[in-house]
Amino acid sequence: MMDFISTLISGLSLGSIYALIALGYTMVYGIAKMLNFAHGDVIMVGAFAVITSVSMLGLPPVVSILISIVCCVVLGVCIERIAYKPLRKSPPLAVLITAIGVSYFLQSLALLIFGSTQHSFPKIINMPAITLGELTIRGNMLITLLITTAIMAGMSIFINKSKTGKAMRAVSEDRDAAELMGISVNRTITITFAIGSALAAVAGLFYGTTYGFIGPYTGSMPGIKAFVAAVFGGIGSMPGAMLGGILLGVIENLSKRYISTELSDAIVFAVLIIVLMVKPTGLLGKKVNEKV
Repeated sequence: MMDFISTLISGLSLGSIYALIALGYTMVYGIAKMLNFAHGDVIMVGAFAVITSVSMLGLPPVVSILISIVCCVVLGVCIERIAYKPLRKSPPLAVLITAIGVSYFLQSLALLIFGSTQHSFPKIINMPAITLGELTIRGNMLITLLITTAIMAGMSIFINKSKTGKAMRAVSEDRDAAELMGISVNRTITITFAIGSALAAVAGLFYGTTYGFIGPYTGSMPGIKAFVAAVFGGIGSMPGAMLGGILLGVIENLSKRYISTELSDAIVFAVLIIVLMVKPTGLLGKKVNEKV
């Protein structure tokens, strides 16, 4: 039983990282109606920013985290302005191909700068393990779970209560009507990309802390799994992204522990297929009828 609880907590910690990344996906899709497949590579850029700041420049961990967030925010805004804004009224396929191109560009750029080897991630979060009877919980895992939960709760409050959050929801519902009400659609989409990129930077920090190594292709698989989590929970739904990320992490960890490490990814995608067969819009997704 203690082994199961430990595996479950580990899965919650991993799932909270997926949820952070999935929030970026679902925010961009919900508001801009596009899938930003370069989002996973922003995680990699944020992690490398931490490595460069701490290991190469010798800056304090707190400063390195702030630099990572700023770098990712600037990168996210630049990607939106240069790559996606000119395609705002283009077919979805053109935007999708552009997103894949941006992803490969970021991977290749990181490959040229940092090389193909895995880089050791600095130990920024150092918290001793907590022992509860026979159960031992790693400190880093607990910190990851608590901070990501707080961030997700803060994001929910921001989206539902703040003026900018209400503008995001208005643009998501009806872009033309929001524009008639005086809401700047372009500014709202840019802010969405900035917030999503900041969340990616935090996710990159926790991912690097959890696994200990970062490479040019590090963001690819977490990005794909976070996209799966967003679809699993209901693409465009923030609560769905959170729920999907958490469930994905738990399923993956339980699969690795009790079934097979090699088959864990296949099991995750199989669960997604089964859920979509039963509920095509995802767990918390809503069916939208479009007038023709």
